[in-house]
Amino acid sequence: MIQPALFFSGILFAIGVVGVLTRRNALILFMCVELMLNAVNLTFVALSTMHGVTGQVFVVFVMTVAAAEAAVGLAIVISVFRHFKTVDLKAVSVLRG
Repeated sequence: MIQPALFFSGILFAIGVVGVLTRRNALILFMCVELMLNAVNLTFVALSTMHGVTGQVFVVFVMTVAAAEAAVGLAIVISVFRHFKTVDLKAVSVLRG
């Protein structure tokens, strides 16, 4: 019963990794990171059926970090968009040395 959840979690994580490595749009990049975090949450919940409530406690912490990351990331994206009028990461060269 746990194997389909772990398989689906692996697929979600792989889709997120491919999205992070191939896309250059900042919004899609953040969505792919959120997808990877949700895949990890699904793994924690699936494994908590075998190992107790500890996995579900970790899910709460991961969701808290994901919410903070989404808020800070969206604020940065809005700031970059106001300055450069684009969210394409190739067009933004402020952080490059």
